[in-house]
Amino acid sequence: SVLGALGERDQNAMDKKGYEEAQQQLQELRAELKKLRSIESYDDQKQPLCSEAKSRNIKALLPGLKTKLVLKGHYGKIYSLHWAADESRQLVSASQDGKLIIWNAQTHAKLHAIPLRSSWVMTCAYSPTGQYVASGGLDNLCSLYKIPSIEEHDPSQEYEPQCEFAEHEGYLSCCRFMDDRSMFTSSGDATVIQWDINEEKCVHRMTAHKSDVMSISIVKEKNILVSGSCDHTAILWDIRTHKPIMSFPGHTQDINSVDFFPDGNAFGTGSDDASVRVFDI
Repeated sequence: SVLGALGERDQNAMDKKGYEEAQQQLQELRAELKKLRSIESYDDQKQPLCSEAKSRNIKALLPGLKTKLVLKGHYGKIYSLHWAADESRQLVSASQDGKLIIWNAQTHAKLHAIPLRSSWVMTCAYSPTGQYVASGGLDNLCSLYKIPSIEEHDPSQEYEPQCEFAEHEGYLSCCRFMDDRSMFTSSGDATVIQWDINEEKCVHRMTAHKSDVMSISIVKEKNILVSGSCDHTAILWDIRTHKPIMSFPGHTQDINSVDFFPDGNAFGTGSDDASVRVFDI
């Protein structure tokens, strides 16, 4: 019994020591986290953007960003959103609850709630003037809706698509407007299609990718479009000729997202290979 008591005492001492060591490690980790959150302690190699800001005597981005606002109204996964190009501060979001919601991001107000024929939505887009929104997904369709002005808006109005573009043979992965007369869509059928909105028809089918096209981005002023695909490449297109200008390899897995730099001289890509690449045109 004496040996048992001694063994129990030794075990308690070891448990206490282990607890104290764990507490010490926790304190050290908290101190390290606090240090990392301090701009002045950022390491030049680990935080090059902050170091560059300090060297140029400009304000650095503070860590610990806070949410400015939360827009609530959807009841399912939100798969896509797109800002209006004008200064209305409006955006459209597409959710698997089967709705497109148009928001005023400044006032939190829901301006329009548009029921979709299919809840399997993957993309949405706002036209540059805010006159149209579009969406598409696993139904292989691009549905176009005309948005009434404030004067014309009727809260009891039931929204119906102005037209449905139905030329793709695979799911619709992305849609983007060039203007209120023309838009582009990309699809799992490995193509990009340009549509005439007024004529409600396919104008050109652009084929060069070898697998699903997941994302597109447009710079109207330069007449260029970039597409990203599951064939691991991005392709730059001339919108006027609808022919590829150049292919950009580099990723080792599917490209899920592409977006132009505002001046149109570069674009970024995001991939399943866990990398973001920036290509200078």
